[in-house]
Amino acid sequence: MGNGSTKLDKALLADTDGERYYGLENFGNTCYANSVLQALYFCKPFRHAILEYHESLPKDHDESLLTALGDLFASISNQKKRTGVLAPKKFIERLKKDNVIFNSYMHQDAHEFFNFVVNECCEVLVKQHRREHPTPDGEETKPVKTWIHDIFEGGLTNQTQCLWCENVTSRHEAFMDLSLDIEQNASVSACLKQFSSNELLASQDKFQCDACGGLQEAHKRMLVKSSPKVLALHLKRFKYLESLGRHAKLMHRVVFPSELKIPNMTEDADGQDAAYQLFAVVVHVGSGPNHGHYVCLVKSHGQWLTYDDDTVELMDDDAMNNFFGSTQEHSGGNTEHGYILFYERVDGAEWSGSGGGEGSRGARGGLSEALATAQQ
Repeated sequence: MGNGSTKLDKALLADTDGERYYGLENFGNTCYANSVLQALYFCKPFRHAILEYHESLPKDHDESLLTALGDLFASISNQKKRTGVLAPKKFIERLKKDNVIFNSYMHQDAHEFFNFVVNECCEVLVKQHRREHPTPDGEETKPVKTWIHDIFEGGLTNQTQCLWCENVTSRHEAFMDLSLDIEQNASVSACLKQFSSNELLASQDKFQCDACGGLQEAHKRMLVKSSPKVLALHLKRFKYLESLGRHAKLMHRVVFPSELKIPNMTEDADGQDAAYQLFAVVVHVGSGPNHGHYVCLVKSHGQWLTYDDDTVELMDDDAMNNFFGSTQEHSGGNTEHGYILFYERVDGAEWSGSGGGEGSRGARGGLSEALATAQQ
């Protein structure tokens, strides 16, 4: 990687404000982890918060997946050279210790890894908070909101409308990412709208309406109630197909714009006009769900880069179109497809309004403030 690192360093902009660009060694099958780790590292709110947390730890702190992740991010950010390669050995060892699913050389799913890392790190912070702030005897234990929730958590409203009396019942729930069904020749906006489309509850699935007191047909839909600072979207490319009798990868073309507004929000939603810019894409390479490879595309200082384990290269903006998918499902061509998309909320000054169209290229920048540590 020595020559490649030098080549990358020369190709990068002269001033990248102290940014470090380090590939990660693959320990046999850990591309799923390397790709998501790069996306999280270039998620500036998350990186800044975890480095702040890492610096605040006492020397005799308990080891966890969160501390291992902090060690890795600190190691990258403190490198003297701008480019290079690191071995995330300590983090991978901790991952395999904490979850037996990842303690094998089988192909793993990057989205499952992302969910585990986020949830496990939240759990570490919650336990730490409750040790430091125990609930007084006789009082109800309250949920703890951590700085990870502050970054990734959004809110959903599950609305059910009785078709007899038209009463609407709403139930709220939180999400850390959204998993979207995909269709051929669609866009992310269309997938979000489909996520919130009406589902008819009828026959054996009728709704018990509290307003009119009976089992009634109803419409059910899910809308976004509050927008997160960082929006993680999982495109459900792996699906069981009855015609094949097995799980298969959907090669559908799904356009993900560089700029996005959430089209399926409630009328009274927090952040109704929230605008997002794409900063990372985890890409699955391969024709099936049980094999293949993962790489990560990240945007830094207006330049897109490809992270393929220990290899890091600049990428032309126009190349992003190659990761949308194929217009012909069984064309046998390109198998590199966007799988997890990471968008960061931006203010109006950074929104160009050009990201809604297919193939459009976005502007630079995003949020970079560090967030407070665990709070109720």
